[in-house]
Parts: sequence; structure tokens; C-alpha cells
Amino acid sequence: MRAALLLLAGLALVAPPVPAQIDGPRSGADFLTPDTRTLQDDDFLNPGLFAVEEGRALWNRVEGAAGQACASCHAEADMRGVAARHPVFDPATGGLVDLAGRVNAMRREHMGAPELPRESQAMLALTAFLGFQSRGMPMAVEIDGPARPFFEAGREDWFRRRGQLNLSCAQCHDDLAGRRLRGDTISQGQVNGMPFYRLMWRTMASRHRMFEWCETSLRAEPRAAGSAEYLALELYVAWRGRGLPVETPAVRR
Repeated sequence: MRAALLLLAGLALVAPPVPAQIDGPRSGADFLTPDTRTLQDDDFLNPGLFAVEEGRALWNRVEGAAGQACASCHAEADMRGVAARHPVFDPATGGLVDLAGRVNAMRREHMGAPELPRESQAMLALTAFLGFQSRGMPMAVEIDGPARPFFEAGREDWFRRRGQLNLSCAQCHDDLAGRRLRGDTISQGQVNGMPFYRLMWRTMASRHRMFEWCETSLRAEPRAAGSAEYLALELYVAWRGRGLPVETPAVRR
């Protein structure tokens, strides 16, 4: 979404070093510089693996009034594929729930433990650990049945112009994907690697934090992380990346 600021200034977009023709979903990893791609692909160098290990420790830590850990009920192997399917429709609430929402529901209802703030180190570590269990599996969210109205709302949001720059997500990540912008290449805005380690922030970040950052870049008022609007947008964006392998924890500039 940094594209919007430079578009406003009238800076030219030039052809990228990666193929400009994009057929189907392309992971953000395809648009990285070689050095950053190497950092992501090497498990000894990827800084996001520290969060995965922290998440594994939290997974096995007993917390709350029930004296339970996540591992008391769920084996790591049981979590394979979970990240690839979220967000999902939750009959208990009548809305969508993502991984962070699911973690907090389990803590609240089964562990008697306090909820974790969405962008806290602990939550990012747990969701990175859960995403890591699905690494390599294709993204496959469900958009039919009761999830359909939320999917349609997310799709409408993707194409809606917003902010003082009056641009939509689609204008950057659909229309200009693969184009160069100074030293950057505009990606498709896929979320198959999140939560990821962002180098410019020097920390892990969630899908919803990226949504907030993009809207702020457009000089729009961001919605709250965990809001119904962001959950619907997350479902649509995850569907856009259907078939892409889960890469958690990805590394991005």
C-alpha cells in the first residue's frame, strides 16, 4: 500500500525484475529480494522461528483455573491444517473466528485463563506456532454456507476505495502486482505467510496489523484488529490465496 503515497506524487512505475505476467495466486515470497528470500527459507536464520519456539513453550505451559495447557487436550499433530482453514464461521458466535480468536476462546472457556491481546508477543508466538504446523499445506478456507455473507462483505471491502488517497486494496494488489516501485515490488498482498516477521518493524506481525498499516498508508481510519470487518476481509484475502502453501513464519521487508 506504500504504492498509494508514491502514486499520489506521480512517480512512475516500471517493469519488475520478476515476470510481469502473473497467472493465479503468487506468494509474497516470489517478490522478495534474494537476500530476504534466503532469510525466510533458512530455518537457522529466519527470525520468526524464535516466535515458533516461544509458541511451543506456551502451548505446553499450564495456565488458568482449570490447571490445563493447550497440549493437555491437543497434540501438535492435531493442529496440522488448522491454520490453512482459518478464518472459519463459528456457530457459537454467529460470526467468523480466526486463529487468535480461537486461541482466546480456548483459553477463556477451557483453561480459565485470561485472553491474550492480539498483538502481544505471546499471541503472535502461539499463532506462529499453530501456523508452522500447517507449513507447506495449501490455503483452503471455506466460503460457502454460513460463511458466504462474510466472504461477500470481505470482497466488497477489498474493492472499496478508502482514505484521503481514495484507493482500494485491489488497485495495488490486483492491478499493480508485480510492478516495481522504487526499490520495492508490489505483491498480491497474500496472507499465507502470516503471522510473519517484518524487518522494518523488527517483530512479528499479524494479518490484521498489516490491514491496519495499509489503511493508515492510505490515510484512512483503520478498523480495530479482531473487528468483524477485518475478519471478513481476512476471509476474502485468504480465499484469494487458495492453493498457496502456508509459509508461516514468512519474512517480509
